[in-house]
Amino acid sequence: MDLTGKRVLVTGGAVRIGKAIVQALQVAGAEVVVHYRRSKAEAEVLSPFAVQADLQCLEECAGLVKQAGPLDILVNNASIFTKDTLPEGTPERVRREFGINLFAPMELTRAFAAQAGRGGAVVNLLDRRIRSNDITCAPYLLAKKALADLTRLAALEYAPGIRVNAVAPGPVLPPPGSSAESARELAGNLPLAKLPTSGNIAEAALFLLRADSITGQIVYVDGGQHLLGNGV
Repeated sequence: MDLTGKRVLVTGGAVRIGKAIVQALQVAGAEVVVHYRRSKAEAEVLSPFAVQADLQCLEECAGLVKQAGPLDILVNNASIFTKDTLPEGTPERVRREFGINLFAPMELTRAFAAQAGRGGAVVNLLDRRIRSNDITCAPYLLAKKALADLTRLAALEYAPGIRVNAVAPGPVLPPPGSSAESARELAGNLPLAKLPTSGNIAEAALFLLRADSITGQIVYVDGGQHLLGNGV
């Protein structure tokens, strides 16, 4: 796919990894609609097309696609992360994790497919933890594992017109104020001994969008960390 002139919706696109993806798409010539929930100023700096929506509300998901469209590409980047074990995860917090990390991408993909009569592509943002069983963030991990399955199911459901792939980042962004060395220690074991960057994630997303013969795939951008399973 040639990204020049393509209209793209990036959820959670105003900051962090989403911002890097937005900027990479713009450099490639795409017209990017930046979704935000609270980061209005940051979104409007990035793009003249900035749209607010609360992805906890599934009705707003369908409305977001309609407002942003007609779209050629959807990037499901918006996510939340809470460190809850199974005993700690209250029903409300579990529903919140699944709402943003699974149900919203599902509804957005359905709405995108319904309006993408000319075809298109979807990229979901996952997490390298889907190859492990990290008990410290059980609801989050379950939602992301389900999103990985959704990626493969949607790739079959919407072929041949729409391709659906995913990027699974590792420890990309260090906590604010941490040094490079402390960030590396917090990240755990990395076979490549190098933290991936937001730019690396964006490059992987653009590769999947451009690769017309690839669908249902997950690209890990994590310095090889997913190979270690729980041994991180």
